[in-house]
Amino acid sequence: MKGGMGQLMKQAQAMQENLRKAQSELATLEVEGQAGGGLVKITMTCRNDVRKVRLDESLLKEDREVVEDLVAAAMNDAVRKAEQMSQERLAGLTAGFNIPGLNLPF
Repeated sequence: MKGGMGQLMKQAQAMQENLRKAQSELATLEVEGQAGGGLVKITMTCRNDVRKVRLDESLLKEDREVVEDLVAAAMNDAVRKAEQMSQERLAGLTAGFNIPGLNLPF
């Protein structure tokens, strides 16, 4: 029993270190959300730090509400893409680490 617990602790420590590395990597990976057929583009990291907001020049002639809606839609698109990429990257870290009742990843 003692050896099994030691092995489990080693697995947990290795997974924790790999998780730290993955989180650091995700902080630099960028995704791009778009709306309006590419009229609005938002680039952000998988840590949800916005890097760029690009508006097509033609939008500057539109109503403010239209532009605001497109920016919100592009932001939501970027957030969904960041979440998906994060889940994909983190899913591999928990493979083979089975604790009954603990559903990983998150």
